[in-house]
Amino acid sequence: MSCSLVFHSVSPKSVSMNSSGLNCSSLAGFKNGIRRFRIKNLDNTRVSMSVSVGSQNTVNDALFSDYRPTHAFLFPGQGAQTVGMGTEAQNVSAASALFKKANAILGFDLLDICINGPKEKLDSTVLSQPAIYVTSLAAVEILRAREGGQCLIESIDVTCGLSLGEYTALAFAGAFSFEDGLKLVKLRGEAMQEASDAANSAMVSVIGLDSEKVQKLCDAANEEVDEGDKVQIANFLCPGNYAVSGGVKGIEAVEAKAKSFKARMMVRLAVAGAFHTRFMESAVSRLEAALAATEIKTPRIPVISNVDAQPHADPGTIKKILARQVTSPVQWEMTLKALLSKGLKKSYELGPGKVIAGIIKRIDKGADIETISA
Repeated sequence: MSCSLVFHSVSPKSVSMNSSGLNCSSLAGFKNGIRRFRIKNLDNTRVSMSVSVGSQNTVNDALFSDYRPTHAFLFPGQGAQTVGMGTEAQNVSAASALFKKANAILGFDLLDICINGPKEKLDSTVLSQPAIYVTSLAAVEILRAREGGQCLIESIDVTCGLSLGEYTALAFAGAFSFEDGLKLVKLRGEAMQEASDAANSAMVSVIGLDSEKVQKLCDAANEEVDEGDKVQIANFLCPGNYAVSGGVKGIEAVEAKAKSFKARMMVRLAVAGAFHTRFMESAVSRLEAALAATEIKTPRIPVISNVDAQPHADPGTIKKILARQVTSPVQWEMTLKALLSKGLKKSYELGPGKVIAGIIKRIDKGADIETISA
């Protein structure tokens, strides 16, 4: 079985229903290597537009704006890592091959750290990010090896990932190769760790409040700290669960005031620093340079951005969005609500843990989601 994660366009063929109830012949959006979508022009009339996947020509960034999702792949972010992940991947040759490729790129045995830890080492930003990226894409290969797995993969018409998971989603969608994505993720982890080391910052999850009350809690805390310690909402995850980032004194002020705002729980996050805020600004220039040197193609399916909860088709725009992502709040709640409101039928969480499944159930108890671990 091939370990390639470049998913090429397929011509529609007559295929019987598989065990998942999916019909591969329904993938009629692909024809002669071209993916066709509908977009709106400036006077709101409907026009048809096509683009060769991976084309180096100028691409209308609004190509995917009228997407209608049915089946989605969702990829986890930092925090999903757990000692023992990657074990199942060793039973599938294509999944196992990804770890071997990763070892050659990273210069150390990633699988050994994933399986054996220690936990403190795996939890570090520089290791957890590539570990989750590789394990999540290994989960795709595990799914592919199952009966009907390839047909299911071909049915996926939208993808996204939580923070780091956006890189995994872009790799799955063919925007860049597995190898280039891993190099970007490695650098991203290193840059974010360096930015964290340069500032005394932290993150905390506020449980039990809506986003408006969490914002008021942040405002109250910011009245008591200097500019360098101010806090903000960094992760909009789901109703009742929002992560706040900022200087340590600001985070301590949030924790001290949480009870008066009737927060149910406060959980200090085991991360290196204040991700998705201005505290990560020093990481942006390194990411911009690496992204500029990386070939990025038009994704073959919509990939929803963490920054604005929208899909982007233009490679140049994708590069800018990824550079902004480390300093911008994660709009995960908005992303999931948009997918569900547009008619999403089923989603799959691929990678370690079940964090995303828990989040989407908080948004819609009836949401159909399956977890595929590695």
